Amino acid sequence: MGREEYAVILEYLPHGYPLEGKMMPVAQAIGEKNLTLLELAPRRGVSLEVGERVYIGEGKRDKIYYILGRLHREKLTETAKEQLKEFVEKIVKEREKEFVDFFNKAEAINKRIHQIELLPGLGKKHMQEILKQREEKPFESFEDMKKRIHNFPHPEKAVEKRIIQELTGFERYKLFTS
Repeated sequence: MGREEYAVILEYLPHGYPLEGKMMPVAQAIGEKNLTLLELAPRRGVSLEVGERVYIGEGKRDKIYYILGRLHREKLTETAKEQLKEFVEKIVKEREKEFVDFFNKAEAINKRIHQIELLPGLGKKHMQEILKQREEKPFESFEDMKKRIHNFPHPEKAVEKRIIQELTGFERYKLFTS
């Protein structure tokens, strides 16, 4: 997977978490590449904006002092959850080819369950139709999928919902996040 180079700010708490008593500023963010939820400590005197893209790679960071670690789902603020939905929608649109490739390459996890079945709203019938269609010709876009698969209205929404579930719930299998 590799390390994250950039993150997008989901929430900036200039006085830290209200109930923790520490007055240390903290930012809740998501890594652009691996979709990892992170807690970041901003540099002194720096104010961060929700939706702002910040560098968190190995080199000199201008706005982030250090990465505190992974952000636990229980700590996500309501603002961060809303921003997360918007960010995920944007990422799924921007990286459509990558997510369509998932449908072209998804495999069985074990004898009873297939990766495609882990997407919300998709069961065995959709999975079988996807497998049949991709054998004939790989999918080229979400639009292509909608045309070729009967009763499959929004493959991008299924992907978005799955990413949100992986980030905010307790999912045994991770398809899109780390």
